[in-house]
Amino acid sequence: MARSAAVAIAPGVWRIPTVGRSFINSYALVDDDGSVTLVDCGIRRAPARIVRGLAAIGKHPADVTRIVLTHAHPDHAGGAAEVARRTGAPIAVHAADMPYAESGTPPPRDPTVAGARLFGRLAGGRFPAFEVAQPLTDGDLLDVGGGLRVVHTPGHSPGHVSLLHEPTRVLITGDALFNVAGIRWPVKAFCTDFEMTQQTAHVLGELEYDAVAFTHGPEITDRAREQVRGYLSRLSDG
Repeated sequence: MARSAAVAIAPGVWRIPTVGRSFINSYALVDDDGSVTLVDCGIRRAPARIVRGLAAIGKHPADVTRIVLTHAHPDHAGGAAEVARRTGAPIAVHAADMPYAESGTPPPRDPTVAGARLFGRLAGGRFPAFEVAQPLTDGDLLDVGGGLRVVHTPGHSPGHVSLLHEPTRVLITGDALFNVAGIRWPVKAFCTDFEMTQQTAHVLGELEYDAVAFTHGPEITDRAREQVRGYLSRLSDG
């Protein structure tokens, strides 16, 4: 089966795979006036696939008016500088991740996780730096397609956010949760504070949504909130 350049999740909400069929995803939210907000920009080579995804939904880079990043890791922010150059769109990141975004250096890794520091050195992780035009804070309601709510879920990074598109009731988790062979926690070695990741993700079980979209993995549209709440009710997934 051929990989789709863009996958519809809800009216005006599209998933754009940038690695594999769903291993790393960006999202396009199309407003009533035709403008596009991009959520996450993948790794450094992702912009070409983002442009193809936009074309598949009848859009052009010039239609992109805003870029929102869930956090400043290279698999989410690696393509941001280039996408901003192609589109002219400003970039929004939570204030706590601004220093990392603007230096092109990911946040520190959890010192309590065995091997995290060594893994970080081996993996590198730098990405092209970019200017943050809008620092986000918890509870912000962005003027995106009727309202995109910022939900601060720190731990994976200090400024990690999840995003709730209130009109379509689509939740974008970022890396608060993965959906790779089932719902699961992000890899411990990539977190700034893995214990905090587990603690703050529980807010996602209290939100109201009908579909949940992941940066890593396919969306869930059947009993999405129930599935997330069921997973979060477990004390630990290791």
